[in-house]
Amino acid sequence: MSRTALRICPLCEATCGLALTIDGTEVTAARGDRDDVFSHGFICPKGASFGAVDSDPDRLRTPLVRRDGELREATWEEAFDAVAAGVRTVAERHGPHSVGLVLGNPNVHTVAGALYPPVLLAALGTRSLFTASTVDQMPKHVSSGLLFGDANAIPVPDLDHTDHLLLIGANPLESNGSLCTAPDFPGRLKALRGRGGTLTVIDPRRTRTAKLADRHVAIRPGTDALLLAAMVHVLYEEDLVGLDALAPHVIGVDEVRDAVRDFTPESVAAACDVDAGVTRALARELAAARTGAVYGRIGSCTVPHGTLASWLVDVLNILTGNLDRPGGALFPQAATDRTPRPAGPGHGFALGRWRSRVSGHPEAKGELPLSALAEEIDTATATATRTGTATGAATRTGTATRTGTATGAATGADTATATGADTATATATATDADADAATATDEPVRALITIAANPVLSAPDGDRLDKALGSLDFMVSVDPYLNETSRHADVVLPPPPPAQSPHHDFAFNTLAVRNQVRYTRPAVPLEPGRMAETEILARLTLAVTGRHGADPSAVDAMVIEQTLGKSVRDPHSPVHGRDPGDLTARLTGENGPERRLDMMLRLGPYGDGFGVRPDGLTLDRLLAHPHGIDLGPLRPRLPQPLKTRSGKVELLPEPIAGDLPRLRHALAERPSGLVLVGRRHLRSNNSWMHNIPALTGGSNRCTLHVHPDDAGRLGVRGAQPVRVQGPGGEVTVPAEVTDTVRPGVVSLPHGWGHDRPGTRQTHAATEPGVNVNQLLDGSLLDPLSGNAVLNGVPVKLTPVATP
Repeated sequence: MSRTALRICPLCEATCGLALTIDGTEVTAARGDRDDVFSHGFICPKGASFGAVDSDPDRLRTPLVRRDGELREATWEEAFDAVAAGVRTVAERHGPHSVGLVLGNPNVHTVAGALYPPVLLAALGTRSLFTASTVDQMPKHVSSGLLFGDANAIPVPDLDHTDHLLLIGANPLESNGSLCTAPDFPGRLKALRGRGGTLTVIDPRRTRTAKLADRHVAIRPGTDALLLAAMVHVLYEEDLVGLDALAPHVIGVDEVRDAVRDFTPESVAAACDVDAGVTRALARELAAARTGAVYGRIGSCTVPHGTLASWLVDVLNILTGNLDRPGGALFPQAATDRTPRPAGPGHGFALGRWRSRVSGHPEAKGELPLSALAEEIDTATATATRTGTATGAATRTGTATRTGTATGAATGADTATATGADTATATATATDADADAATATDEPVRALITIAANPVLSAPDGDRLDKALGSLDFMVSVDPYLNETSRHADVVLPPPPPAQSPHHDFAFNTLAVRNQVRYTRPAVPLEPGRMAETEILARLTLAVTGRHGADPSAVDAMVIEQTLGKSVRDPHSPVHGRDPGDLTARLTGENGPERRLDMMLRLGPYGDGFGVRPDGLTLDRLLAHPHGIDLGPLRPRLPQPLKTRSGKVELLPEPIAGDLPRLRHALAERPSGLVLVGRRHLRSNNSWMHNIPALTGGSNRCTLHVHPDDAGRLGVRGAQPVRVQGPGGEVTVPAEVTDTVRPGVVSLPHGWGHDRPGTRQTHAATEPGVNVNQLLDGSLLDPLSGNAVLNGVPVKLTPVATP
């Protein structure tokens, strides 16, 4: 007999509520939960395919341990024995920084991925941290850190109340939104227009989102920061700056006027290929709107000036008075946020506290560039050519000499990063503990732990990384698949399917367009022989830190003890002066992760303060509301979120000012040929779902979009194979001739390339596609954030003769 269970969808950032139909222990159908307080029944094709994702027969069910060169099924005890021996040996012989940690995108979609990696990182004591943030959104973290003093203080557009929305480098009708958690993003954009609002899209492609817009500006890829700077220039030139209520909270307004003096609409017109009149109209329309918001995403982050573009997005919101006001861009307040502290000066945000060993890349937010992972493994002697304030389109790394002849290949579940998911535990990452701007170590990375990460497909120059992974002394992958990265591991630890796991959005609620809180327990019980992902990561933490064999609940107990011990000493905490043992005894939940969630809810901005506010949030109260609890619309919060040393929004931070000469140099740059951009598809999320037949095929194909004018000039026909050559290599892919890309631009989706031997993804291998990141050599980075440049990269196109 079938039953219905509720589950928050973990397959993208929209976090829609699902109602699952379950027969026995099998998910047979999924529909939108109409009573969900946030998504109200909306569902996309990914959510509708939840059952197929959950029951994929290629999912690993038992651990794998390498014996005699082959990965073979093993018991959990054997797997963790091998982990303890392998990682500890490397760390003791070569030091903590010789152990690298790679966190992939799915970590921010799970309870385990939010709660345990910070503890693991602190326990390892390594600075060799790499995540998918540096092939995605790190520029936004850096610009927010510099402006507001907190890299996770990211304002989001108030979609449901704004009158004017300008999107740059964003395609939410395909992505469902990113760094802006909004179920039914398409419906919200249609509602904007329905109430008389205006939607403007700046994108080199005529995407589905662009087709919905009132105005589409087909900018030349990679010039986003120039166009935004010119819009800022117009605000000053035409006396359109109006901070209104923001004025007491902002410093540096006059300095920004001087900084953008050279970026007139006329001076950027040729580089952006946008008429000066259009640029002026964009600025005037934003300034004239009753409320408005500018929102930039991956297309404006993964470019040579990604941090400057991200900064300018917020500068425009600030100068028009739209930051921190309804209908503009506001700071969400998640239920598990730390206890709000009184407004005032903070510690600020620092960059470059240490640098990578080989090319001298500065850390950002405690991370080194994922693009540098291969050289940090395969280069024995560091050259440490430090990145400076290069004057070109982006900073290029040094030419590290490779020393090994590693021949493996690699894989994982697709890299990504936990945006702000430090979850209020008292365990600071080791990267914050001893910052001194030195290089991490003179030892290469010799052991690697990857958690839900597939950098062979998601990072530049996957071939080099593929070989480098084969040279490691030891590697552990926490991954449900044997894919392009995890196939190199000595131990693979597979987490259970999503229906067998709980769900709470620690990270995405800090980016949500409405304050709310939801939690769902596992929809079906854990299958015999499987291990909960929370227990896997707890045991992993113990195994690599000399506590192998200890009860995994000890990790949760340690975090609770540290967090409550710190809270009772904090005069601003609702539990100041109380007995931490008594507080611990009050926690509820079926297990350690639930007790930690209960603690965070109680200590958070809406919490009961362990009895101080009887109507406040607790885990028990949340469980009594299975469709979630609505906490209201976004509200103005300044100056409380600010953690800069001045206690104000610092509009022109020194690192930003130091990078502006590089942007001025870009005024004279023009591409000599074709440039490459990526693209998203509604039925895909990086490399995650290409093994699900229901989510592939049709329009979700790996093809190269080419404009008809370019196709005619180069002699390319539709569906004809073409050879694409870039700085890192070449791929051959079918052409798709379409006018949805502007002339001079070609587009290839990311996440494909499932053709390496030794993987176990049957369906993905039947239509493998090509790895777009193999066209990149990893040398082109945004210097402030270390983010890889994935868009606006020059490529050459050659038709391949067919019989």
